[in-house]
This record gives sequence, C-alpha cells and structure tokens, in this order.
Amino acid sequence: MRPRARREERRRLAALAADLPDVVDLFVLAVGAGLILPLAVATVSRRASGPLGLELRRVCDAVTVGRRMADALEDVPARAGEAVRPLVAALVASECYGAPLTAGLARLADEVRLDRRRKAEEAARRIPVKLLFPLVGCTLPAFALLTVAPLIAGAVRSLHF
Repeated sequence: MRPRARREERRRLAALAADLPDVVDLFVLAVGAGLILPLAVATVSRRASGPLGLELRRVCDAVTVGRRMADALEDVPARAGEAVRPLVAALVASECYGAPLTAGLARLADEVRLDRRRKAEEAARRIPVKLLFPLVGCTLPAFALLTVAPLIAGAVRSLHF
C-alpha cells in the first residue's frame, strides 16, 4: 500500500473513531425511546452525519435486500475498523440473543466519551512540545537582533575610536 493510501486510510479510520461517541449516544436515545434494533439502526443511520452513519446506511441497505441484521452488522468492523467493534458486539448480541441493550449502550457511551476526552487531553499536552521549535526559531533570532546585536555594534564602535 502506498504511503498516501495508508495516510488516507488512517484518516478515515480516525474519523470513524471520532464519530463513534455521537453515534453511541444516538443509539442510547433511540433504544431509550423504545425503538427496536432495526428501527434504531435506521434512525441512527439517518441522523448520524459522519462516516459511521454511512456505514450504518450500508447496513440498512443490506437488510433491505434481504440480509439478516446481525450478519450485516458483523461486516462493519472490517470496513470501519476495530474501534466500532464494542458497539457492533452489543447490537449483534441484542439481535441474536435478545440481550438487554440499554444498559450496555449507556456503559459503552460513557467509555467512548471518556476515551474521546482522554485523546483530547493527550493532544492538548502535545501542543506545547510542537510549538516549542517554531517559537524558539522565531523568538531567538528576534531576541538576538534586539539585544545582542546592539551590544556587539556598540563594542565594535568603541574599538574603532
């Protein structure tokens, strides 16, 4: 795989992972409102604006042409990355085994929100390090021109007289 294609794939997977907390919250709302799983997936796929919403639309399209919901959902992690596997596992367990979905989705929503916060804090901690070199590269020459250069010019002038 070419470096450009790898970079694009990483961006796509990062966008899917970033979209996950919003989609899980939408699922919590849909299931909490009393929708059954196929209706919840259809509703969330219409309301989610990110790339994960597109993947859920593909699931809805597959169900429309006759695939089982669980089979269509199991294909999502292969296309959308491992970040969505907990959501898909909860949905498939509910579809296949009748597992209660509300409590699991609420717990998953808390986890993905916490993970998103942790990643944001990690990115915020990296900013000073990234700003250090440009700041030093811009400030140090200005400092040298404003403080050291006049001192050197004064010393050179005093040596000539």
